Amino acid sequence: MTFGQKLKEEIRAVVAASLYFGCWISALMVIKWLVLAEYQIAFHRWSMALVGALVLAKVVLVLEHVSLGAWVRRRPAWVEVVLRTALYTLGVAVVLILEKGFEGRHAAGGFVPALQNLFRQADIHHVGATTLCLSGALLVYNALSVIRRHLGEGGLIRMFLAPLPEETTTKTMHPVMTDGKAELNDE
Repeated sequence: MTFGQKLKEEIRAVVAASLYFGCWISALMVIKWLVLAEYQIAFHRWSMALVGALVLAKVVLVLEHVSLGAWVRRRPAWVEVVLRTALYTLGVAVVLILEKGFEGRHAAGGFVPALQNLFRQADIHHVGATTLCLSGALLVYNALSVIRRHLGEGGLIRMFLAPLPEETTTKTMHPVMTDGKAELNDE
């Protein structure tokens, strides 16, 4: 693969992941906007959805290349999905806490006092809600990533663009009680 092809593939991956995470973050922003509108509080952080989606997408794409070890490879796929989701969610929580500390450092008189204030005020609930929403995004992303690996390049897209297979009608056996004994009845 040439440098140009690698660059094109990297840009495609970042754009796709950014769109995915952008949808999740935008949904979270709309929920925040609606809740705040109920209390007539203006919401002006729409640009954060774009920046957050780009940063989260790039970090997740880099972390996808980090191996979780042979132990995880020998386990069912759901183990990797859950483990990656937990690790990424922990990272999101740490970054959000550090971001809040950085934002409040001037008002609190420093970074450490800002972090202390964060845990004493309602902002920690904001961090928790954002982390929870993004953990859902990460869980779905990691599950789709495992499915994509199993189906091969373009397999997931082909699967969703193809018509559904015909439903097969199979004989089912239902238990029926006769004379106090269970018997199987064909339907």
